[in-house]
Amino acid sequence: MSPARSGEHVAVPGPGTGSPSACGQAPGSPAIHAIELSKRYGRTVALAGLSMTVARGEVFGFLGPNGAGKTTAVKLLLGLARPTGGEAMVLGAPAGDRETRRQIGYLPELFRFQSWLTAREVLILHCRLMRLPRARRAAAADDALHLVGLSGRGGDKVGTFSKGMQQRLGLGVALLGEPALVVLDEPTSALDPVGRHQVRVIIRELRDRGTTVFLNTHLLEEAEHVCDRVTILSKGRSRATGTLGELRVRRPGVRLRVTGLPSGWWHSLGAFGRWAAEGDWLRVDQMTVGRVPELVAAIVSLGGRVEAVIPEHQSLEESFLKLLGET
Repeated sequence: MSPARSGEHVAVPGPGTGSPSACGQAPGSPAIHAIELSKRYGRTVALAGLSMTVARGEVFGFLGPNGAGKTTAVKLLLGLARPTGGEAMVLGAPAGDRETRRQIGYLPELFRFQSWLTAREVLILHCRLMRLPRARRAAAADDALHLVGLSGRGGDKVGTFSKGMQQRLGLGVALLGEPALVVLDEPTSALDPVGRHQVRVIIRELRDRGTTVFLNTHLLEEAEHVCDRVTILSKGRSRATGTLGELRVRRPGVRLRVTGLPSGWWHSLGAFGRWAAEGDWLRVDQMTVGRVPELVAAIVSLGGRVEAVIPEHQSLEESFLKLLGET
């Protein structure tokens, strides 16, 4: 197996076999803790003071539009770039600590494996790079192939793989050696619906066994499916951090399906808020959700029949756009 040609394969820092104590990790510390982390390239500000904390064992979503600084932040956390300001700790050690990086699996957004190698040879090569004992390499490669759904393609050359299959192989490389932290940069960007579902299952399995997953994505759907918490990044800064339920705030309104209301009913119900008709439904905006029982009682007193009541919620996409200040 020949080493990668210059510019052909972006090296994926693989996890290793050292114990947490050997890597200088502090078990009680967060998986990631960044304080005012920043990066400039000349006059261009790629990251402008990022602060966040990722707990161990959670799936943390790193959301933001293209150009928000997500990939720059990942490079700083992994030690692939030096910060201009601020600091970050990863698995209890300063970001970029060489021994700690052995406990990190990384799938970059853009990567390329040698086309003349088979999938199994790619995995074995990375086992060698991470200094996994020779006796464990074949089993580790086979386990990774099985985990990402490539068990039957281990002997095929990477050059014959579709983009989606190469993405699966890259994920398999990131999972070698059971890392404590897995950083995934747009892991489902090249996958079909079946492949995306499979990646979600893998992410949930990683969380179940205590692995921290840092998911860098601009696809809100992916975050909604698997993330425990997210931070929304815009123009190099964190705009909000929390669970999806916290970020998906309620609208001040409710939708109702009502029959039997007399003409002129809105004169009696106008105090509850601003009304609008939507086919067979009525929507009242600017109303406190806690007043729903009072509203239903008022409708019934007018002779109306309430068949359904749906408090309105703001979607994650609406919250996302609102935080970014976009229309």
